[in-house]
Amino acid sequence: ITDIMWLGTGDVLEIWVPLWAHGLRFKDCHPGNFVVRPDGRLTMIDVEQMRKGAVELLETPERWDAVMRINVNSMFLMAKYAIPVMRTRGGGAIVNVSSISALRPRGLTAYSTSKGAVIALTRAMAVDHAADGIRVNCVAPGPVYTPMVAGDGMSEARRQQRRLAAPLQVEGTGWDIGNAVLFLVSSMSRYITGQTLVVDGGVTIASANR
Repeated sequence: ITDIMWLGTGDVLEIWVPLWAHGLRFKDCHPGNFVVRPDGRLTMIDVEQMRKGAVELLETPERWDAVMRINVNSMFLMAKYAIPVMRTRGGGAIVNVSSISALRPRGLTAYSTSKGAVIALTRAMAVDHAADGIRVNCVAPGPVYTPMVAGDGMSEARRQQRRLAAPLQVEGTGWDIGNAVLFLVSSMSRYITGQTLVVDGGVTIASANR
């Protein structure tokens, strides 16, 4: 249960789900629709496409609203319908996905603002639902190389620049984010809630331009 995105063609809620949180293997991870089965369990249905959440800020209310709808409203709606089911099953764990842009912005005003809202949402939900046995945490990814980034045509020079921007000088991947989510949904983090785990190779503490 993690990052949520809206398709651009209507009010269809979609979730990028780490299905290994449901006992499956890493290679089984894929986008899916959030649904409640007749037996009350959460499950997913495959879908064919996702939409990026980073929308460049143009000075129009429509663009601002689009970013907030993609990055904040969707997480609120997922939680609204998932939490009642989780409550009946004795609790659980939710991991939202923010960004280091919320902590160290580099412009992208609407995007950075929306990701800051995700952190605030996470902390408020953690307080509101602790009594339900539901832990709510957040990961804040730094620059990572993913198939989506590759699909945008990032050059090798740009990849190298991003890698060298991190003090660890290691290129982050989606697996690094997935492992952080796996930790936060596991029993190893049973005493952790309302926190933001930064996964960025050290970019937010000291880095060149990324």
